[in-house]
Amino acid sequence: MTHKPSFETTSHELAPPAPGLLATLRYLLRTMRPKQWIKNIFVFTALAFSEERLWLQAEPVLHTLAGFALFCMAASAIYLINDLVDIEKDRAHPRKRHRPLASGVLSPKVAWAAAAVLILAALPLAYLLDPDGGFLIVLLTYVVVQGVLYSYYLKHVVILDILVIAAGFILRAIGGAVILDIPITSWLLVCMGLLAVFLGVAKRRHELVLLDAGAGEHRRILAEYSIPMLDQMMAIVTASIIMAYSMATFSAPAVPHEPFPVLMTTIPFIIYGIFRYLYLIYQQDGGGTPEEMLLKDRPLAINFVLWGVLVLLVLYFFRPA
Repeated sequence: MTHKPSFETTSHELAPPAPGLLATLRYLLRTMRPKQWIKNIFVFTALAFSEERLWLQAEPVLHTLAGFALFCMAASAIYLINDLVDIEKDRAHPRKRHRPLASGVLSPKVAWAAAAVLILAALPLAYLLDPDGGFLIVLLTYVVVQGVLYSYYLKHVVILDILVIAAGFILRAIGGAVILDIPITSWLLVCMGLLAVFLGVAKRRHELVLLDAGAGEHRRILAEYSIPMLDQMMAIVTASIIMAYSMATFSAPAVPHEPFPVLMTTIPFIIYGIFRYLYLIYQQDGGGTPEEMLLKDRPLAINFVLWGVLVLLVLYFFRPA
């Protein structure tokens, strides 16, 4: 009599062994998403476009760097909370199931403790950085909106789930302006908000394509979207970004407007960057992780660097009369 081999295992056999201290720290850092800290570069917006060219002075640069670090701490705490809330859903995702919390190699208790430490450290430091309390209010708003309202509720509300993510980018830019106590143009804020919406729509589309019929099972909000709907939103936001950025260059107070707004010379780089991103979305099935696309796609990365260099050159060599 032939017996078929049994593939049944006990839960004890399936459970991964408890990692050591160094492995735990490595898994914790991975869950904190250091690659996504690049999103906090929006904190430098007010510094870069300041009329007084504060980016040439050591103290404003150091203050902004400190604000960038505090946003990184807060963002990492939010990523930890988000993964803790979505731990069961991530296990049904073809890629996210390999995350440390979803795969079981990182203890939820450790993740909760780390999130609490990061938040409890970042908020007092925010007050020390800006004793007037403005930056503390901005950072606290960011933590509450992104870490609490979004993680537990707003991520399940169609359209608002994308707009709340965009609000996080705007808060970063406002935080950078508050630290230095300088204004930031409204068109620049609108442009950054639209860019964040664009990235959010691209991410939702990528999830729908990747998960196909099982999208709603992984995250029920995905059942509220369709690829044609997201494509329509993408087209509207793409055109809006180019117009908003153009208006921001036309009205930028940090550069002269005669004989023409010289900052408008950077517009072609924005158009190319948007179109290149669309190419990666539609032809290369990208869009899920924008920070990885920026780091891995050489033309996109080169374009971003050239745009930044040109902006700094324009701001340095051209000053309003």
